Amino acid sequence: MKIEQLYTGCLAQGAYYIESNGEVAIIDPLRETQQYIDKAEANKAKIKYIFETHFHADFVSGHVDLAKKTGATIVYGPGATTKYDIHSASDNEEFKIGKLTIKVLHTPGHTLESSTYLLIDENGKDHAIFSGDTLFLGDVGRPDLAIKSDLTSEDLAAMLFDSLRNKIMPLADDVIVYPAHGAGSACGKNLSKETVGVLGEQKQTNYALRVDMTKAEFVKEVLDGIAPPPQYFAKNAMMNKSGYANFEDILKKGDTPLNPEDFEALANHESALVLDVRPQAEYIKAHIPNSIFIGLNGQFAPWVGALITDIKQPLILIAPEGKEAEAVTRLSRVGYDNTLGYLEGGIESWKAAGKDIENLESISAEEFANRVKKGNINILDVRKDGEFNAMHLENAQHFALDFINENMSQVDKNKTYHIHCAGGYRSVIAASILKARGFDKLVDVAGGFGAIKKTDLPTTDFVCPSTL
Repeated sequence: MKIEQLYTGCLAQGAYYIESNGEVAIIDPLRETQQYIDKAEANKAKIKYIFETHFHADFVSGHVDLAKKTGATIVYGPGATTKYDIHSASDNEEFKIGKLTIKVLHTPGHTLESSTYLLIDENGKDHAIFSGDTLFLGDVGRPDLAIKSDLTSEDLAAMLFDSLRNKIMPLADDVIVYPAHGAGSACGKNLSKETVGVLGEQKQTNYALRVDMTKAEFVKEVLDGIAPPPQYFAKNAMMNKSGYANFEDILKKGDTPLNPEDFEALANHESALVLDVRPQAEYIKAHIPNSIFIGLNGQFAPWVGALITDIKQPLILIAPEGKEAEAVTRLSRVGYDNTLGYLEGGIESWKAAGKDIENLESISAEEFANRVKKGNINILDVRKDGEFNAMHLENAQHFALDFINENMSQVDKNKTYHIHCAGGYRSVIAASILKARGFDKLVDVAGGFGAIKKTDLPTTDFVCPSTL
């Protein structure tokens, strides 16, 4: 028996490779599927099944492409309907992988078709569960993504309560838990940084598995504090249900070098958005006017999905040399398939062509503190709600990056703003968006709140409810 977790940090997502006696099952594969094929071929094995724990909202799965390439059967839980061929399993249905058995446990709540896959070893012992978004380490999946006219988030939360107690908690404490996500995913509230655990520990430490918890208490706690889902979630879920373009075609189109003239023509005449994916220090130093910064060195794909509202938006890239294909790949993982190419030679070729560049003023936390002490300045804190509520600077305006597109009316082009996040990545994203919309009085605070806390500027951890 071979079980391998293939974890992708940018998405905080775990795919799984299971092999026994020359047969393979893949659970929740990523968009780029060649890695699974290569692994199976290296082991002289054949991919037999592709199990999907549910219709993912936070990434586009590779199930459709992988099935076309290998002939493997795509398996979803009960009630799943798609525009391509699948096997919609029944509750408790079993599938054979060599000497192993994979049993379907229908666990609705995160979505209606959500299922946990129980792996039974060759001796008939329950070995592990692949719990998808039903059970995370430290948390459970959010129940507000599959709401229909006849269902509320409270209804789904109640289903999740029953699923956990009727299907998951009766399993033995030594059963290994392989979840679909870890810390950083927007599919839950308080996911652990660990990506593999055991069920007994979760029964003791996961708030959602408390034995003395009533259904009403569970519904209240699981829904409390959930931020609205990113706008791309519904679009990714639809792609996973309907199918999508071939990944290799997307990569070939996007991984195309463009000279400065062709690059500029696409921006001017094809309304392509210039997406700068270099480290923020390089963007600060020099960038193309009206370009948007979202660096590969951070939570790149989720921020693209949260901030670029048109999933079909034509994109052209400014990327570090050798990282162009990676950028196209990571964009495709969240359904942004319309990358038209990248600037060959990067920003230096743009400069050499005599074209305009801009920079962004960035100051140290110490200089920022000096400016605050000298007089009133406008401070934009672009961290998430929870971060801001936990601790923030006195007189800072909360302007969460997550909702920047909805809240542009809260800022004034005539004012100078000093912008900070937690560490310096999100503040530059926010500044780039504001610059592209005509704000030219912006100052980035390098190192963010982490550096600011080391100064003597006063902070507060109290937020009046009327200001939330």
